[in-house]
Amino acid sequence: MPCYSSDKLNALVKEAKKYTAQGKVADYIPALKKENPHDLSAAIFHPDGRCISAGDVDQKITLQSISKVLTLALALMDYGEEQVFEKVGYEPTGDPFNSIVKLELYNPSKPLNPMINAGALAVTSMIKGETIENRLERILDFVQKLAGDRKIGYSQEVADSEFKTAYLNRALCYFMMEHGIIEEEVEGLLELYTKQCAIEMTCLDLARIGLVFAMDGADPFTKEPLIPRDIVRVCKTFMVTCGMYNAAGEFAVRIGIPAKSGVSGGIMGVVPNRFGIGIFGPALDEKGNSIAGLKLLEMLSEKYSLSIF
Repeated sequence: MPCYSSDKLNALVKEAKKYTAQGKVADYIPALKKENPHDLSAAIFHPDGRCISAGDVDQKITLQSISKVLTLALALMDYGEEQVFEKVGYEPTGDPFNSIVKLELYNPSKPLNPMINAGALAVTSMIKGETIENRLERILDFVQKLAGDRKIGYSQEVADSEFKTAYLNRALCYFMMEHGIIEEEVEGLLELYTKQCAIEMTCLDLARIGLVFAMDGADPFTKEPLIPRDIVRVCKTFMVTCGMYNAAGEFAVRIGIPAKSGVSGGIMGVVPNRFGIGIFGPALDEKGNSIAGLKLLEMLSEKYSLSIF
């Protein structure tokens, strides 16, 4: 599907790009240190197939925490809401995405929601498959269908970098094992989780996945149902309440759309029944969100009245 450069979107990207100087790339994952903090690109996919873009939208980015929405949808399709939410909760948290604090405070020590690391690890542990390779194939197949791109894979370099430095995620897993939330070998789960986070795609792919969520789970072009409508509703609700780490409340007030960010600088935005948005800007604010990407979304929301509230 062709994507055309837009003068209006280019002007907004140029304005938002000024904010990149106030952020920094995620240096705690060595492979992500290589990104140019001044990059900013965006794509918007409409239901009629129109796509507009600005910046280098063909540049590959890793999903990181954006993948949490997609594995949640897959786990819900595998098990249903009742079983999934026996292991992970529904509630937002004001703590950082990698915090262990709430696990210690709440009984039965299950993660508060699927968008924090502990919750995402619990969800990934539920992905069906006999081996790590088989489970990864299922995740990739699902992501490829959503993006309409069978070439999507993962970055071995980023996955290896994350796996080697995943000390806190290991601690979260062992804590949850103690309480029966996770019931598999930790190193295997972390291998799957880090490869899931290292799935890479372009802003165009990200916008197209956002469009699937905007269209209640249907492929926007073939109309094939890819995700059941009720599961899309659950995922979009989590994107509103928990999708931007512990900045979700301010994001809801200022921008007001379902969205999910990742520490690679990616943001997937969903404007229900209107379009999907993919953004890449690796300079992050102190909460782990793309600093220029947030500014761009704020300008888009204000200019085109995107807020669902």
